[in-house]
Amino acid sequence: MSDIEQGSNKVSSTGHVWDDEVDVIIVGFGGAGACAAIEAADNGSSVLVVERFSGGGATKASGGIVYAGGGTSHQKDAGFDDTPENMFNYLKMEVQDAVKDETLRTFCEQSPESITWLESHGVRFNSAVCPYKTCYPPEEYYLYYSGNESFPPYNTKATPAPRGHRPEGKGMPGNVLFGKLKESVLKRGVQIKLRSKAKRLITDEDGNVVGLEFSSIPKYSVAFSLHRFLSYINYIMRYISISFPTLNRVITSLFNIFELRGRTKRVRARKGVILAAGGFVFNRKMIKEIAPAYIHGPPLGTLGDDGSGIKIGEEVGGTTAYMSRVSAWRFITPPESFVKGILVDQQGKRVCNEQLYGAQMGEAMVEKHDGKAWLIIDSEIWKLVRRDTGWGKARWFQTMTAIGNLYFNRKKANSIEKLARKCRISIDGLQATINEYNQAAQNGSTDVMSKAAGHVQPLTTPPFYAIDCSLGNKTFPCATITLGGLVVDEESSEVKRTDGSIINGLYAIGRTAAGIPSRGYMSGLAIAHCVFSGRQAGKHVAAKGK
Repeated sequence: MSDIEQGSNKVSSTGHVWDDEVDVIIVGFGGAGACAAIEAADNGSSVLVVERFSGGGATKASGGIVYAGGGTSHQKDAGFDDTPENMFNYLKMEVQDAVKDETLRTFCEQSPESITWLESHGVRFNSAVCPYKTCYPPEEYYLYYSGNESFPPYNTKATPAPRGHRPEGKGMPGNVLFGKLKESVLKRGVQIKLRSKAKRLITDEDGNVVGLEFSSIPKYSVAFSLHRFLSYINYIMRYISISFPTLNRVITSLFNIFELRGRTKRVRARKGVILAAGGFVFNRKMIKEIAPAYIHGPPLGTLGDDGSGIKIGEEVGGTTAYMSRVSAWRFITPPESFVKGILVDQQGKRVCNEQLYGAQMGEAMVEKHDGKAWLIIDSEIWKLVRRDTGWGKARWFQTMTAIGNLYFNRKKANSIEKLARKCRISIDGLQATINEYNQAAQNGSTDVMSKAAGHVQPLTTPPFYAIDCSLGNKTFPCATITLGGLVVDEESSEVKRTDGSIINGLYAIGRTAAGIPSRGYMSGLAIAHCVFSGRQAGKHVAAKGK
């Protein structure tokens, strides 16, 4: 249409360009988009959601953990006296300067109510506490320590409290959490356009965002049906594809072919457009350019995490932050007995405290040790791990990982020198590290990495084992997610320009925006931020014109 300038995002001052108009358009129907849609609708706005796939995003594909504290009802039922101030004291160490202190305090103060709000939409949580360290609790537990709360230096500044809230539901209940939010969205009469890919934002002559151009596959076409079927296949294979990047490329190519059948639509947004399109971890070109140290870490999320939401925000003047921040999840538990070993680099030096949450362990490994790490254990620890590994003792994928590390993804030798040679680790460096570790274990002195005494066990009994924990190891994948995004006003989620001014009519939420999880990550913080930022943006945009 001639009334939109070619090669531009601007609407001409004359002519009619709109196929439809609503109050609010939301790009992306994941956890953040659903929360924004609910709040915008509840505050009197008509809402259109534009979604490239079937909906759900990374929230649906995840384990559904919500990081919440400050005194949730489930924390209280479990006997934990957490407060917003205590939660803030812990999160400040993790979040650092990603957001202002006032924003982080607001997040902590609203945290109990966020759980109540989710429950009001049908999501169910539980107060059964997991009694041991794990990267994800088994079926019978719902509340757990999903970060670094329980050991130094974190427990010296904040009283430890479990804040990982797992929804009730079988398997990985991210689909349950999103399913309940989806039901609430549909009950409110929100329009949802599936198989619809955002192409660009439309602005007026003053730079205000006034609408969205997208390509939508006709609902009853063959292309629509094939696209829907491929979305289903991609969803059920989401964990398998972590180890097979070629599969992701093939599926992406097929999606692109089906999307050629899309028809261009332009919809006016009277109040604003909210970008909730995820991060960019599946855009390997962007990762290679922005965060090259993490290129060998397999992406975790959905194919929609291709940076498209961030890009169209940049096209109208939005600026970004923390784009080089990537979270690499190097989990070595369960079972917890693995923590008794030591994680070393190619020089034989300790990487970190082995109790650390997987994201902090991965960060230390990549940022300070070239992405290389080996977990060293002796036969006594190997026997403990074997004892603690078995069906029914952890999730099936955790059990499979532990078995793989015990029997396949490791080197074995009868001496430390021979083990070091097999792994090409500095012999002198590894021996010195083990001597220091053994001395602390035998003398009862403090471990140099401040690992709890109960997890410090001497490595003295051959044979010795080295488990490859390196970033690029396809046998033991170290999944990655992106943490950066568009810079937003922290009180409204409106997108900012480089000069700090606000782009009127444009919002960014969830992983499309820089925010609370952008500096450091622990399980559940991304979904918690989706709820926090989604609700905030939905309320703010709906209030326009009132």
